[in-house]
Amino acid sequence: MLKTLEQVNGVRQDIASSTDRGRKSDLGQFMTPSNVATFMASLFRRTQEPACHLLDAGAGAGSLSSAFIERWASGGLTFEKIDVSAFEIDDALMPSLVTTLATYSKRLRVVPHVQPGDFIELAVNRIQFNKDSGFTHAILNPPYKKINSNSHHRQLLRQVGVETVNLYTAFVALAVAMMEPKGQIVAIIPRSFCNGPYYKPFREFILDHVSIRQMHLFGARDKAFKDDKVLQENIIIFLERGSTQGPVTVSTSTDDSFADYSARDHPFSRIVSPTDKERFIHVPTSARRSAIERSNSIRHTLAELQLAVSTGPVVDFRLRNHLRDMPQPATVPLLYSGHFSGQTTVWPRPDLKKPNAIVHNDETEKWLYPTGFYTVVRRFSSKEERRRIVASVVEPAKFHGAKMLGFENHLNVFHDNKRGLPEDLARGLAVFLNATAVDDNFRQFNGHTQVNATDLRTIKYPNRAQLVTLGKWAMKHPELSQELIDEKLKQLDA
Repeated sequence: MLKTLEQVNGVRQDIASSTDRGRKSDLGQFMTPSNVATFMASLFRRTQEPACHLLDAGAGAGSLSSAFIERWASGGLTFEKIDVSAFEIDDALMPSLVTTLATYSKRLRVVPHVQPGDFIELAVNRIQFNKDSGFTHAILNPPYKKINSNSHHRQLLRQVGVETVNLYTAFVALAVAMMEPKGQIVAIIPRSFCNGPYYKPFREFILDHVSIRQMHLFGARDKAFKDDKVLQENIIIFLERGSTQGPVTVSTSTDDSFADYSARDHPFSRIVSPTDKERFIHVPTSARRSAIERSNSIRHTLAELQLAVSTGPVVDFRLRNHLRDMPQPATVPLLYSGHFSGQTTVWPRPDLKKPNAIVHNDETEKWLYPTGFYTVVRRFSSKEERRRIVASVVEPAKFHGAKMLGFENHLNVFHDNKRGLPEDLARGLAVFLNATAVDDNFRQFNGHTQVNATDLRTIKYPNRAQLVTLGKWAMKHPELSQELIDEKLKQLDA
């Protein structure tokens, strides 16, 4: 076995410890540990082609190319030679990358093409003007950084039919666009693309052009890039260009040692529901379907229930002049996540360090809802919380006769055409949303701590009568434990 990958990993660790975190953030890139790189290279399937043209975009010091070449050199892949196109924008990494690939080219049939510069610009030019030279393989750890809607990158991507909001999805989409038929791509990327409205065009692009072969999850979100102290739920995804979609292998390990690696195959219908217009990508980690998937009762959309969910309309920094720390004449309650504790509304809260009220006038009227019972779900949960979805009920009796309410932007609000709900329905929704089964099902397509209104619209719900029954039950049980909620939900199909 060659030793170059170990050497590259040493370089990576030196760079990780010596590079300013601000610079890492500016570039949006964190280099791949050798264990992860080796695992990624192991996912590629053998083919009959005599030559390989490998794409490594955002190549860093060359960890991923090294892992791929070393798998080939050890007999794991059967090419006669490998052409490597390694793209890297950081001048500080270029000497290491050049040296790494040159070391292989001296001993093996490896032809390196190190390409400095902006991968998006270079790739778009290649797609537009050099269409006959596609790649057979790609191994990627792309940068993670938002792309502004009016930026040069966004305009370039639109020229080749790619609409996306982050560098990592841009790199993957461009790699797909440059692949030969049956070309294989393995990438380690954040899991955020699996859901949410902003990544829908990217999901559609990917699902229309490739088959998903395997997805790998890490049980601990801080392990994949621990040297860089990255706290991100990452996924390793294996894609194949232009082939028929079949079952998808979902594998897991606690960390990058892969010591407890396990894998199961799932039908594609469990990964992307054929009825889901948003095309959310689910990542089930159990062969057994979840309680929500098995239920005959939980089959209804919010639209079928004649309900809606919206992001709280009050963006506090935009209405700063109208906010008040405590209630005053001509103000109405302003509700933040901190005003809810379990099923209880606590308002006002002098200790919250947030405004408790907003002036009710002609300028704020359009951002306010009539006082009533509402179900609210926090858009952001802390990383330590057991559940991602945390639902509460707005209790109008707590607002001392106020006619209107303000919901701050970090809350999702369930409503009936911007009006309150019957109390039993509001409480039934909260019971359902707080069930462990709902949270487990939600985590199959949501890999971060944010819960968006679009996510909540995608969930299936019991029918309205069942939600009311849950609510009436909750009204008789002021103290609802997780065990009580979970047991009650099981009775829906009884």
